[in-house]
Amino acid sequence: MKNKKNIKIAILQRGWNMIGEFERKGNNCKLTNASVIRRWGTTKGLGEIALNGKMPDTILDRVGTVEFDYLTVVALIDCEPSKWKTL
Repeated sequence: MKNKKNIKIAILQRGWNMIGEFERKGNNCKLTNASVIRRWGTTKGLGEIALNGKMPDTILDRVGTVEFDYLTVVALIDCEPSKWKTL
């Protein structure tokens, strides 16, 4: 059985909000198939796109792979994988 993708929104220090397939090994974190969330396009915050997928006014800027230290994480939001089949 294939594992579900571990898709998360990472809220990082200095105002960075990114989404992608998350993995962590110790303090080393990585988002693959990642995008910067430039515009949320929601009325109910980041949780709305985490649960419902990209909204019509959401703007994502693809960046590929992003690596960062766990100490830069403010929060991680689990996303509904079925709503994020393509990132």
